[in-house]
Amino acid sequence: MASKAAFKRLNKEYLAIQANPTPYITAKPLEANILEWHYVLRGPPDTPYAGGEYHGKVKFPSDYPYKPPAIQMITPSGRFQTNTNICMSMSNFHPSTWNPAWSVSTILNGMLSFMVEEEVTTGGIRTSNADRKALARKSHAFNLANRQFCEVFPDLCTPETAPLFDPTKMTETALLANAERQADIRRRATAAQLEERAAPLVAAPVDVAASSPGAGLAVAAASGVAAANNHATGISLAALPRKWLILLLLLVYFFVSKAVSRVLTA
Repeated sequence: MASKAAFKRLNKEYLAIQANPTPYITAKPLEANILEWHYVLRGPPDTPYAGGEYHGKVKFPSDYPYKPPAIQMITPSGRFQTNTNICMSMSNFHPSTWNPAWSVSTILNGMLSFMVEEEVTTGGIRTSNADRKALARKSHAFNLANRQFCEVFPDLCTPETAPLFDPTKMTETALLANAERQADIRRRATAAQLEERAAPLVAAPVDVAASSPGAGLAVAAASGVAAANNHATGISLAALPRKWLILLLLLVYFFVSKAVSRVLTA
């Protein structure tokens, strides 16, 4: 099970990947387990992997980002053994060189760069460029036969390999729709960050009554007003979104403290 820190970090990274897609890379976590991500690398042009579609998975530890993940490739590529942990600087083979600032995008970009190199590594294999080109041509058909690939990436389960994303070839309508989608994702990411920052304000109440009798009276009065309002409307403050709850409490406190101040100075 993911720790609270790992869940927040990976959820934030997923929103970031959706908002700013990386060329040649698609990635998303399993709905039932945010610690297991699946990715698809597209073979870059002018490499033996051009036109290839390489499915793999990244398994994060429960205490990510403080420890590195395990990385595997499922689609035969001629570069890596299938379903085998791959040794690279960003994987669990090298915990001493792991940097918690590295993200899912960083890891997969490193994986793509490592793929087109010839460095010998655990989990790697050596084949000819002709073999790699042949595997690239067969890669999409191989993925279509993989039930998990089709469940995780239904939009890629087409008769032909989906074309690489090229914004210069998109119509004006498609560009507009894509921009709106990215803006919506960024808004949701910003809202999640604001909610995360507001959490300590609600989770750590301050004993203002002990510090100031007038403030204590204001808070008591605010609580009474809130309770009366709940009784009259049948709406529980706990059911309100956190940011609106904080705003409501601040407004009630402001007006009641003003009233109390007038009473005390009269």
